Amino acid sequence: MQNPATSLKALLNQKKLIVSPGIFDMVSLKIADQFDFPCLYMTGYGTVASYLGLPDAGLATYSDMVNRVQAFCSATSTPIICDGDTGYGGLLNVAHTVDGYIRAGAAGIQLEDQQFPKKCGHTKGRRVIAARDMAAKIRVAVDARAGRDDFLIIARTDARTSLGLDEALRRADSYLQAGADVLFVESPESREELEAIGRRFDVPLVVNIVEGGKTPQPSAQELEQMGFSLAIHPGLGFLAMGRALESAYGQLKKAGDSVGYTDLADFEMFSRLMGFQKVWDFDDKYKDLETMQ
Repeated sequence: MQNPATSLKALLNQKKLIVSPGIFDMVSLKIADQFDFPCLYMTGYGTVASYLGLPDAGLATYSDMVNRVQAFCSATSTPIICDGDTGYGGLLNVAHTVDGYIRAGAAGIQLEDQQFPKKCGHTKGRRVIAARDMAAKIRVAVDARAGRDDFLIIARTDARTSLGLDEALRRADSYLQAGADVLFVESPESREELEAIGRRFDVPLVVNIVEGGKTPQPSAQELEQMGFSLAIHPGLGFLAMGRALESAYGQLKKAGDSVGYTDLADFEMFSRLMGFQKVWDFDDKYKDLETMQ
């Protein structure tokens, strides 16, 4: 079986836009995976919210996140890029995080230059560390993956919001020089800024499309023409889920039952997606043995 990281690196080198949905729990993973996306993205916002019921504001630990990385990656052969926040500490922590994410099966890790505690990239209050300190983290991350060069190091800068686009671009340059494979300039605020990012770099670039966030939403074709290699949609799944649950639970509260509520997945098909077919097949195969007990 091909290493997911190897296949992802090859895809990025084709310089065609990869569209990647955000996954945040095992149900979203299984649903997304049935559509054969070439890559999945483990969203920090959604994962922290679904796993801990907390905001993505530096409250999740390395142990919390690597637990989710291992669970997600063990359930699919599709490459998953996993949010590694700030690396969960200093340089030693960054090395430990990279090694742990590789062992857990991630195809790549996203590391960002925010101060601790970090915050979601499309929310208020983000501050960044010195560019040289982030470049040091990237160098350590590259060294930590030694011998596993297909594992991607994605360097994200959050400097645009507080320090402007020019500083964000300078930082991305320095992170590239430090050894990053993929660059991620978070929260550009116009199409012109997206175009400037695409013109500046001839390496794989990430664009973060958050429905309702700070960045505009060009079409996939437009993003590819701008020079982006990977468009992640981290919030699409949990925002859709939130709206659907509000509707369903609201109906239940209002009516006291779900009679006539039809905006639902088919129960049997959903059960098969969750793996019940294997349970049913097992029961059929060994039903005679059960009667002997």
